[in-house]
Amino acid sequence: MAFTAKDVQALREKTGVGMMECKKALVETDGDMDKAIDILREKGLASAAKKASRVAAEGVVVAYNDEANKVAAIVEVNCETDFVAKNADFVALANKIAVTVAEKNPADVDALLAETLSGSDTTVADAVQELFLTIRENMKVRRFQRIEGDCTTYIHGGGTVGVVVKFDTDCASNDAFKAMGKDVAMQIAAMNPAYLDEASVPAETVEHEKAILAAQIKEDPKMASKPEKVIEGIITGRIKKFYKENCLVDQEFVKNGEMNVAQYIDSVAKEIGGSIKAVDFVRFAKGEGIEKKEDNFAAEVASMM
Repeated sequence: MAFTAKDVQALREKTGVGMMECKKALVETDGDMDKAIDILREKGLASAAKKASRVAAEGVVVAYNDEANKVAAIVEVNCETDFVAKNADFVALANKIAVTVAEKNPADVDALLAETLSGSDTTVADAVQELFLTIRENMKVRRFQRIEGDCTTYIHGGGTVGVVVKFDTDCASNDAFKAMGKDVAMQIAAMNPAYLDEASVPAETVEHEKAILAAQIKEDPKMASKPEKVIEGIITGRIKKFYKENCLVDQEFVKNGEMNVAQYIDSVAKEIGGSIKAVDFVRFAKGEGIEKKEDNFAAEVASMM
């Protein structure tokens, strides 16, 4: 063969086609890149490259929890339209990718794409490419996270938000624990806490909040003249409010406003007669951070004229 692995990668980048198809094309053309591109175009594969510039901001977030092996995975797979996001084959592929993450423990998205898809003999990248040929819409495995331990998962709104919560517990098989875990995951989905607890908040974040609060007080004529100790007390009180709003265990429990999340978890542990502590969580919201392309039809027509 008159080509290298770098050539295969280069062809993939130019066409958006899976690694195996690129390799076959280079084998067929004895390493001629241009001819390989023509072959892929003739097969209808390279058309994916033309669509690659479209913004894939729709899609689904899916989660998988292997209770027996104590490992969970959460994955976001994007596409261009909400219509495709609801396609059964698209959702099924996303769920298989989540299983693959749990089973194979890939280092990053590139490593995941090179892994063999769970329950098949093809790579994740080629499975995505194969589905593209059917759906004809740009798709992208955007991100994933794998969590080891006793976990609970929750998917909201058909994949708009996904949550995995990890617990340190000795009663993971208890039904009351599972119900509690779902409640906590739903809390995270609804209230979007930034941190697990006060200890999880970086010191620089706390100092930044204090500086902002101090500046706000100085700008308030009624507050600026108060003694320094009083101002410090006010800032301390507002930082506690910051924790209550941004830390999961300090948040008011949505289902019962008379307790916070930590108190709710403790109440269930007492009821079961076991030990339960929330130790980590992951929350993915579909498309968060992706700048969606805004189509201006009038401007498009004007530019064509």
